[in-house]
Amino acid sequence: MGIIALEGIEFFAYHGVYAEEQRIGNRYQIDISVTTDFSDAAENDKLSDTVNYGDLYEIIAGVMKIKAKLLEHIAQLIISSVRQRYPNVEAVEVSVSKFNPPIGGVCTRAKVTLKG
Repeated sequence: MGIIALEGIEFFAYHGVYAEEQRIGNRYQIDISVTTDFSDAAENDKLSDTVNYGDLYEIIAGVMKIKAKLLEHIAQLIISSVRQRYPNVEAVEVSVSKFNPPIGGVCTRAKVTLKG
């Protein structure tokens, strides 16, 4: 078993509970780690024997285009999409961060992490 991860992927998207958030948008950061058996890829040097992190990026980019109210929902959509593309992975962990969340005070970012 091993872990394939992408860290610090950034998007500008239109998520949020409040209408203003969905209208003006915000910056988001995604971190993902996928636990899987890539021993064949390590041995044979074949991309087809592992999880392609280019695919992971494309999955995340597609999900970020879908408007959502909650960070938790975004994380679940990413996990479901990764599992659909790679059904044999052991685990997927996703963190979704929103920069400068509208909480009425100073906060660099709000973050949720979901494992599935």
